[in-house]
Amino acid sequence: MRNVKTLGLLGTGVIGGGWAARALHFGIDVVAADVKPEMEAWIRGAVENAEPALARLTFAPLPPKGKLSFTTDLRVMAAQADFIQENIPEQLELKQRMLAEVSRHAPADVVIASSTSGLMPSDLQRDMVAPERFCVAHPFNPVYLLPLVELVGGGKTVPATIEAAAAFFRFIGMHPLPVRREIPGHLTDRLQEALWREILHMVNDGVATTGELDDSIIYGPGLRWAAMGTNMIYHLAGGESGMRHMLAQFGPCLKWPWTKLEAPELTEALIDRMVEGTQAQARGRSIRELERLRDDYLVAVQQVLRQYDIGAGSTLRALEERLYKDAAAAAGAGLADSAGPLRLVETVVRPEWVDYNAHMTDYRYLHVFGEAMDAFYRTIGVDDAYRKAGRMFYNVETHVAYAREAKVGEPLYVTTQVLGSNEKRLHVFHRLHRRRDGEIIATGEQMHLHVDTAAAKAAPIEMAVRAKLERIRAAHAALPWPTEAGRHVGRTKAS
Repeated sequence: MRNVKTLGLLGTGVIGGGWAARALHFGIDVVAADVKPEMEAWIRGAVENAEPALARLTFAPLPPKGKLSFTTDLRVMAAQADFIQENIPEQLELKQRMLAEVSRHAPADVVIASSTSGLMPSDLQRDMVAPERFCVAHPFNPVYLLPLVELVGGGKTVPATIEAAAAFFRFIGMHPLPVRREIPGHLTDRLQEALWREILHMVNDGVATTGELDDSIIYGPGLRWAAMGTNMIYHLAGGESGMRHMLAQFGPCLKWPWTKLEAPELTEALIDRMVEGTQAQARGRSIRELERLRDDYLVAVQQVLRQYDIGAGSTLRALEERLYKDAAAAAGAGLADSAGPLRLVETVVRPEWVDYNAHMTDYRYLHVFGEAMDAFYRTIGVDDAYRKAGRMFYNVETHVAYAREAKVGEPLYVTTQVLGSNEKRLHVFHRLHRRRDGEIIATGEQMHLHVDTAAAKAAPIEMAVRAKLERIRAAHAALPWPTEAGRHVGRTKAS
């Protein structure tokens, strides 16, 4: 199977737009094919709409964004793609026909995957050329933020296809979940469907409104599910004896007639109740407004989970480790010998970063400078392995000067200049810029001391790191000395 540099999309729509946004953000080119020419404007709009949330997902250095192109000829897409993701309407005969067609034009080593939410892969690959390279890759909306993708092989799928698909999806920050055998609805949709049926029954029977039922999830199990899932939560419910005690205590309840497996008839009255309920919950907000709200909290939740290395946070952490490693490898001597300040962090001002004046609050400047320092450390070889060996730099002094305001959504970047270094010390100067015009909105001068963490005292920098650091220092020696460097509080630029 191929090393994926170009993703081909067979069909666009909401899911296709999500795939495009995620792939492009992580450096993969995208060729989107759709029979409707007007879908080019739609998918470009979808990518643009997703970018603000993706930009806030991680501080890790990203590769150059991929390029998006569009065609109405699937043969053009198939000829360029290293991996093809089908996203056409959920109609078996239509999918079979289009998958067979694209398989006749895509080389046999190109994986072809379907975003189907419930159709069986054996049925979908029936008429394909080289059907062994086909699998289901079922994502979840919004694809650009939710990492789960279910991988399901059909009767003719070979293990190498699942392995290649999993490797590609991990590369773009996803959590591939191989499904042991094909089953209608795969895994997640079957679980969601059971909950959905119960919702319809309770609304239909007048037990609760859509808002009350959503509250029953939002304020309770939904918070738990984000990190542990149903089975682990029930394991905890059993106390020290875990799941065994939980089943012994609550198992008899499974015989009680609490739930209804068959969905109620979808009458006009039930449809009206569902529509009225969700419109009341929306409180006049548009779909785009609700999407932005959803994206904001999904980013925030994943960043919190990242701190605990659990759930989707583990996936985000693994992605960041890969991005940092790739960036450091790409940098190498070329970056170290760069004559200009190092540009290592790109970000935007997040909603939670602003104060009561609606400007970026002061401690977030330190946060961003800290992320720049972390990226710099990795560039010179100070990574997790270095820290685990008992060596690290400690920040012993910082001076921040604020020049301009930064508001929500403002794209920013940081440049870092090495002012000096010796066997134990590192003197750096950061500049925080607005991306739109390069204007400096803040500067941060820092002194870092290299420490033996076990002995809790200053110690010489490891030689390989010192050598990289010295190359950067020497390259930066020709740069002008920052006018803000060495200033004390209250000192004017002219003094």
